[in-house]
Amino acid sequence: MRVLTFTSLFPNSVQPNLGVFVYQRMAAFAALPGNSVEIIAPLPWSPPVPSAEKAARLRKIPLHEEIGAITVHHPRYLLLPRVSMPLHARLMYLGSIALARKLHAQNPFDCIDAHFVYPDGKAALLIGKALGLPVIVSARGSDINLFPTFRLIRPQIRRTLQDAAGRIAVSEALKQAMLDVAETRCDIRVIGNGVDPSRFFPVVQAEARTELKIPQDARVIVSVAALVPVKGHHRLLRAFQSLSAKIPQLHLYMVGEGASRTELEAFATSLGLRGRAHFVGSCPNDLLHFWYSAADVCCLASSREGWPNVVLESLACGTPVVATRVWGTPEILTSPELGTLVEQIDESLAAGLENALTRHWDRSRMVQFARARDWPTVAREVESCFREVLAKKR
Repeated sequence: MRVLTFTSLFPNSVQPNLGVFVYQRMAAFAALPGNSVEIIAPLPWSPPVPSAEKAARLRKIPLHEEIGAITVHHPRYLLLPRVSMPLHARLMYLGSIALARKLHAQNPFDCIDAHFVYPDGKAALLIGKALGLPVIVSARGSDINLFPTFRLIRPQIRRTLQDAAGRIAVSEALKQAMLDVAETRCDIRVIGNGVDPSRFFPVVQAEARTELKIPQDARVIVSVAALVPVKGHHRLLRAFQSLSAKIPQLHLYMVGEGASRTELEAFATSLGLRGRAHFVGSCPNDLLHFWYSAADVCCLASSREGWPNVVLESLACGTPVVATRVWGTPEILTSPELGTLVEQIDESLAAGLENALTRHWDRSRMVQFARARDWPTVAREVESCFREVLAKKR
């Protein structure tokens, strides 16, 4: 089966961590006998202005590159931030259709695999219509739990879900939200993300702490998440403050980068947490296992999630997780032996963390649980879904 994956969520030479879960899913799919994958990962182009640092970085990305064993194409399309959103899908289509036609003519595709329902999914549907190919759209999270709140975007998401030949949700909770937006009965396959055991595995805690220069006698909470409001770092910092009075050696390490970093650093200082709440910055995906292994507990305080990859990653490293009970998270933390689900309030989060820090955990059981959901397993489920869609089209 030859598949064209169309998504703006894909690693590139400037953003190696971007959409790494899409790469892992499709790399595992391509590794199955008889399959091949080519990627169109379009990039926005906006007129150069002195303050547009991100746009300048994106312009450094080549039109074609190899990510692992997969060929990735980066056509450009016009985008005016905060202005073009209702037209985003059509602009993405216009920037990509010529390349898609060329690739299809050279070596025909069987279907299009689109990640993120809007704008990527709708743009892929326009390409699919032009090429006569069925399109399977995968919902990831904010494309369903946030974007439908925008008045001009919701109808486009609804139509995309209705017109797609196949639909994939990464969690049951996201599937139900997709059905609500679609406003009609449609088949949706639930296929959660996986984990790479060769990338996420336990390291002896003392060795991991030596690698990261973390005190050996510290009690450590790690949070791996972008520094953006939806990840709940303000809530985590308040919960951490209440715990630090009880546990003198407690430290919090926040691994990630984002627009809220300056604000969060100031907030941590106002809470008197200087020297105990640490902002680590971004970390390459293949080095995250050191952070999970160094921690006593991993925490995710989000207000919404599709399928939080960090939960499986932490478990694969033998570290329990305390996470808010939102969207797909309870579908991963299915047992109290893996971690603790808490409510989205400071007191519940603090209590969950305190319990996790004081109880004994069977870390080998966590590792075994996570490894059962590896990427080859996910790839076989995706392949089955694609074949069903193609059989129906025939």
